[in-house]
Amino acid sequence: MQSAAYNSRINFRTNSRGNFRAHARGPGMRILFPSRFVGSLGLVLALILTPPADAQNWTGAEAQLAAKIVSAAGPKSMAVEVLNRSSLSPASTEDIRRNLLTQLAVLGARFVAPEQAAATVRVSLSEDLQSYVWVAEIRQGTNAASIVMVSPPRSAPLFVEPEAAAMVLRRIPLWSQPERILDVAVAAGNPARLLVLDGGGVTSYRFQDNHWQLEQALPILHSRPWPRDLRGRLILANSKDLVFEAYLPGVHCRSSANGPSAMTCYDSDDPWPVGSDLSILNASFTSTRNFFSGALSPAVGKQTTAPAFYSAAAVPRAPGTSWLLAAVDGQVHLLDGITDQVVEKPGWGSDIASVHSGCGSGWQVLATGTGDGRNDTVRAFEMAGPEPIAVSAPLDVSGTITALWTESGGASAVAVTHNTETERYEAFRLILACGR
Repeated sequence: MQSAAYNSRINFRTNSRGNFRAHARGPGMRILFPSRFVGSLGLVLALILTPPADAQNWTGAEAQLAAKIVSAAGPKSMAVEVLNRSSLSPASTEDIRRNLLTQLAVLGARFVAPEQAAATVRVSLSEDLQSYVWVAEIRQGTNAASIVMVSPPRSAPLFVEPEAAAMVLRRIPLWSQPERILDVAVAAGNPARLLVLDGGGVTSYRFQDNHWQLEQALPILHSRPWPRDLRGRLILANSKDLVFEAYLPGVHCRSSANGPSAMTCYDSDDPWPVGSDLSILNASFTSTRNFFSGALSPAVGKQTTAPAFYSAAAVPRAPGTSWLLAAVDGQVHLLDGITDQVVEKPGWGSDIASVHSGCGSGWQVLATGTGDGRNDTVRAFEMAGPEPIAVSAPLDVSGTITALWTESGGASAVAVTHNTETERYEAFRLILACGR
């Protein structure tokens, strides 16, 4: 039988932005910056030399957006909410909200509570490097939502001074073998246990006498040939009893309730979990290729679909979780629940994952580098504003990274490399330590 075709994951450059919320009834929003950013002379100078967004005149954009909203909804009673998902300050956001309401009132709109409104309007203030993007979602009864938008230009391009490394990214070796490793899972206990997923099945090991000892090998039977660039996901549902689920292209496996003494596999196109216990997101995998189709469950806010992507990283922040997607089109897409933003960041590869380290803002994004074809790097970034900022030095690895997954608990990630010199696959855990 011929092997199914696949897409080689690619290296590309991306960046991203942060999301902040401004409440519609007042500037009750806080933006928290880690103390290390305040101490950075380079960042302070960048903020001093960069013209503030508040210096811009928004009157024309507010009038245009108000006219589009009334054209779509009509001059009727409405409830208006403004969400700030850009680098605008709370004061500037509040000015925009007030002036937008004034322009709507001039056009005949009346403002009431949401339960009394004939139309509800949610305005999201977002941005890219050259302009702001204001999107209004208008809902009337059971009708489909209407979307209108304006894009006021920036007075100056967005610039953020990179922050010096403030965290340390460490690797802990877990397992090495000649066969391709798809994913591994570690169950803490006495003794600790290790599960290794590859194209042949799931193998369990017990930590004894200071090394991993083979415990059991459970084969995976499949009716269709594996794609050439095989991928897989291993989820530890119950670490105490070592209950797990394994996802491979077109196949879903489950262990018995009493541990890995037995495993049942069946043909399935069930979505794979791409997040963790703390940030849940499932996505449909394209079984004949090596990427996710873009169908999401649960939805990210109101977004149920996204561009096809290789990997995803959660960005938790009030009032919800946004998601970065390393897409097949060679870009990184940011889903915030309403908009799909495309941004650029130099030096990112096609594998990303998030970790809940407790350092800095609490969550960081790990991203692979573009590599030189023989060796790769991983680096930690923090979403402390409209762009991610590097918070660790690059971690060099021997070989190319073939898998990067957030572990079930969310506190660390598992990476797999293929060492072209030894022709072995190596799995290791990635953790972030606070401070230098």
